[in-house]
Amino acid sequence: MAGQTSFGSHVPVSVLRVQIQTDHSRLETILHYVFADKALLTRALTHTSAISPGKRVAQSYQRLEFLGDRVLGLVVADLIFKRFPGAKEGELARALNSVVRKEACATVAQDLGLGEFVYMDKSELRNGGREKPSVLADVCEAIIGAIYLDGGLNKAHIFIKRTYATQLEATTKPQVDAKTMLQEWAQGLGLPTPQYVEIERTGPAHNPIFTIGVNVQGYEQAEAKGPSKKTAEQTVAEIFLDREGIEEAK
Repeated sequence: MAGQTSFGSHVPVSVLRVQIQTDHSRLETILHYVFADKALLTRALTHTSAISPGKRVAQSYQRLEFLGDRVLGLVVADLIFKRFPGAKEGELARALNSVVRKEACATVAQDLGLGEFVYMDKSELRNGGREKPSVLADVCEAIIGAIYLDGGLNKAHIFIKRTYATQLEATTKPQVDAKTMLQEWAQGLGLPTPQYVEIERTGPAHNPIFTIGVNVQGYEQAEAKGPSKKTAEQTVAEIFLDREGIEEAK
């Protein structure tokens, strides 16, 4: 139909008004979850572009995405906590971040084929909105939030454990961060603990950029920039390890 596009798998919509379906039986089959409140699933699939500005808070997926992000973090933290009983806090945190990061959520959404079910206006659709990792990640988290509200934490736990199985399997061993790796490497050679120094700080106070150097006895200093000292220190440790060909850091 001229001047129209399709949302979900087959629903015609006009450019200015989006007709949103409530029959998502095919998607529920993919999700292995049937919603008691179908409106929750509809909202989890609705991009802000498909809703008039005054109704976006109530009818788009933004609030559900916020909730789903927290539910995802809780469930994955629980799963990782039980999986690695001897892991330290920092190791658990790194394993958690590898599973719940936006890139991982976007991958899960792609695997489920969520993009074709998202409602958005014609302009966003033309710009490849259904393939945007940021949109896919948000929709994935919104669906988690919707399942949590509809069926409770146990149902959300089951859904996350199944759909994030690949990401969870990849956390077979919590990774040692670059700073720790560098320190252990230096100690193994009988060298003093690597020293991190602030070389420069630029930018406004609310958004600074730090240049950090790391010094290891007998080796050339490495430098890196970052939005915080902590981030820059991790980055410069990675640079040093890569430069010296320390394969264990990979």
